[in-house]
Amino acid sequence: MNFTAWERVRIAREQDRPTSLYYIEHIFDDFMELHGDRGVKDDPAIVGGIGFLNDMPVTVIGQQKGRNMKEQVERNFGMPNPEGYRKALRLMKQAEKFNRPVVCFVDTSGAFCGIEAEERGQGEAIARSLMEMSGLKVPVLSIVIGEGGSGGALAMAVGNEVWCLENSVYSVLSPEGFAAILWKDGKRADEAADVMKMTSNHLKDLGIVERVFEEPEPVHTDNGENLAEEMKKAMIEFFGRYQGKAPEAIAQERYERFRKF
Repeated sequence: MNFTAWERVRIAREQDRPTSLYYIEHIFDDFMELHGDRGVKDDPAIVGGIGFLNDMPVTVIGQQKGRNMKEQVERNFGMPNPEGYRKALRLMKQAEKFNRPVVCFVDTSGAFCGIEAEERGQGEAIARSLMEMSGLKVPVLSIVIGEGGSGGALAMAVGNEVWCLENSVYSVLSPEGFAAILWKDGKRADEAADVMKMTSNHLKDLGIVERVFEEPEPVHTDNGENLAEEMKKAMIEFFGRYQGKAPEAIAQERYERFRKF
C-alpha cells in the first residue's frame, strides 16, 4: 500500500503492531527469558533469552513496548536504560561463547534520556554495545519491526545483515526532533519524515537494509502470523549460509558491511 513517510511513522508507532515478544512467541520454540545485567537491575524495555529456530539454539533479544498504557509504563515505552543494553550485550557474549547465532528485534523511539540513565552511563553502554557487536564471532541478524530511533536502535543493529518491515522506520532521530532542530518547529514532523529518507524503500535503496518484508496491509496482532512464518523461513535460510564459516570471517564480514558507509 502507498503511504506517505509520515503515515508510515504513525503506523510503526501503533499499539496493536506486533512487538518483539509477539515474534519471539511465533518464530521460536521453547523460549527461555533471561534477566538482569549482573550489575544494577533488569530492564523490562529489553527482553532476551534462548530459543530454538527449528532445532538450532539461538539467542534472541528485542526492545519491547507495551500493549496498553499500563504495560507501556512498565516497559518504559520501549526506551531502554543502560542496564538494558548491558543485559543485551551480556547475552550476546554468552551466545558467542557457546557458538549460538543472535537475532535482535529493534523497536524503540530511542534510548531513555532521563537523568538517572545518564548518571549510570547511557552513552558508554551504547558505545560499548556498538564496539562489542562489531567483533562478535557468531552471525548476527537485526530486524527493525517498528520504530528504529537513534543510537538506541543502532546499539542492537550492528548485524551481518539488517532487515526491516515495510511499515517500519529507521533514522538518526524522530521526525519531531529533526523538525525542532532544523526548522525550530516540531509541528513540521510530516515534512521532516519525507526529508529524512527513513522508510523501508529508502533504506533498501541506500543499502542500509538488505531485506524488506512486505505488508499487504499494516501488520497487527490479528494478522501477523503469516509475516512471522515468512520471517522464520528467511532466518533459517540466512543462518544456513553461515554454517561452517570461520568465526573470524563472520566478524570481518560485519566489519566490512559497516565500513562501506
